[in-house]
Amino acid sequence: MKDVLTVENITKTYGNFTALNKVSIAIPKGSIFGLLGPNGAGKTSLIRIINQITLPDSGTIYIDGKPLQPNHIQDIGYLPEERGLYKSMKVGEQAIYLAQLKGMSKQEAKQKLQMWFEKFGINDWWNKKIQELSKGMAQKVQFIVTVMHEPKLLIFDEPFSGFDPINANLIKDEILKLRDQGASIIFSTHRMESVEEMCDYIALINKSNKILDGKLSDIKHQFKENKFEVGLISENENLINEMQEKFEVTSLSKDSENNEQRMIVTLNNGDTTKDLIKYLNSKAQINHFSEIIPSANDIFLKSVANHE
Repeated sequence: MKDVLTVENITKTYGNFTALNKVSIAIPKGSIFGLLGPNGAGKTSLIRIINQITLPDSGTIYIDGKPLQPNHIQDIGYLPEERGLYKSMKVGEQAIYLAQLKGMSKQEAKQKLQMWFEKFGINDWWNKKIQELSKGMAQKVQFIVTVMHEPKLLIFDEPFSGFDPINANLIKDEILKLRDQGASIIFSTHRMESVEEMCDYIALINKSNKILDGKLSDIKHQFKENKFEVGLISENENLINEMQEKFEVTSLSKDSENNEQRMIVTLNNGDTTKDLIKYLNSKAQINHFSEIIPSANDIFLKSVANHE
């Protein structure tokens, strides 16, 4: 898979403050790339540089292997966290104007907008002013304006901010459809449940440095701690005590009706999953067995804490 965007050793300082310190990432085509980090980590600085709102002090950005140029703005759709629609302009008039800034003709823009307005059920908003809309309604318009010119790279900064759960789910589904249709997406959010649901790759920035980068499934594998949630059926009251002689065991619960004991078992160095299953089978009936995979939130918290 080729990369649509490559960021190489980007550094950005503001006076004595370093916002980005030699940060490098690559966004594979047709993927959703989660750009994560605490507030003030440097995410917004990087997004602004990609959008050519500000320039880096050093480093290079490439789109499809070519150095980033002013004309590449037509290849990018950017939904900022702080939305920027003109409140006194009518929705349709403003959307057409913004589409023309992205290189679309007036006729093409009107056709695309009618399609999106119909899809979102907002045809009657065309002549309304932005200031007449609720925050969530205005968010829908901003989303449409961001995607309607079908850019090869989309950047969403907290795209669900201001949406109720129903409309947040609607936007999530549309983002996934855009990915499936070939768009490449940078997705910046603090909602780790959205990262779990949507992201193929992630990078974590903390205090201006990239501290984690890669395919989300691979990163989860790297952060596994050989912990398993186990449910055993046994009448042996000393089962956990016996198991603690060989493994680290934490009791979770006990069901007196069927004698099931739930616990978390951590493998010792050198032990394998096969060893654990063999041992458990010799002690009790296995009713439940699953490996504990760290969540994106767990990985975020642990990585940031280790970098402090």
